[in-house]
Amino acid sequence: MELLAKILTVSDGVVAGTREDRSGQVLEDVLTQAGFRVVERRVVADGADSVARALVSLTHAFTGLVVSTGGTGFGPRDLTPEGTRMVLEREAPGLAEATRLVSPLGRLSRAVAGTRGTALIINTPGSPGGARETVSAVLDIIPHALELLAGTSPGHESVKQGD
Repeated sequence: MELLAKILTVSDGVVAGTREDRSGQVLEDVLTQAGFRVVERRVVADGADSVARALVSLTHAFTGLVVSTGGTGFGPRDLTPEGTRMVLEREAPGLAEATRLVSPLGRLSRAVAGTRGTALIINTPGSPGGARETVSAVLDIIPHALELLAGTSPGHESVKQGD
C-alpha cells in the first residue's frame, strides 16, 4: 500500500503572508523521510469552521494521513481541535495522547486524532519542533492504522456484500 499524506497548515499569519509555513515544510520533510508521498499541502486561517471545511475537502475519497499543524494551544483563535471534532467519525485518543508524551509542553496541547472515511487525521502544534516531535511519536504505527482503514491489513480485510 502506498503511503499518502496531506498537510493542513492552520495559521492566520501564513494566510496573510506575514509568516512562513515552516511547520508545514518540516512535516513534509519528516513524512517524506518516513516513506510517505505528500500529495497536497493547504493553508487556512485559524477557526473551527475553516478547519472543518478544509478537512472535509482533504479527506474526501482519500485513503491516507492528514496532518494539521497549528491552532492546538490556548490562544483565542486556536480552534483546530474543535474544527477537527466537527468532522471526525471516530476519535483515536491513544494517538493524541502519544503525541502529548514527547515533551513537557505536550501537556498544554488540545490536539485530537481520529478518522473520517479512510483517512486518519492528526493535529500537531504550529511550531516546527513541536510538529516534528509529535508526528514522529506515532509514525511507526501509522502504516498499520492506514491498512486497517483501507481494509488491507492481513486478518482485517473488508468483507464484501454477498460473501
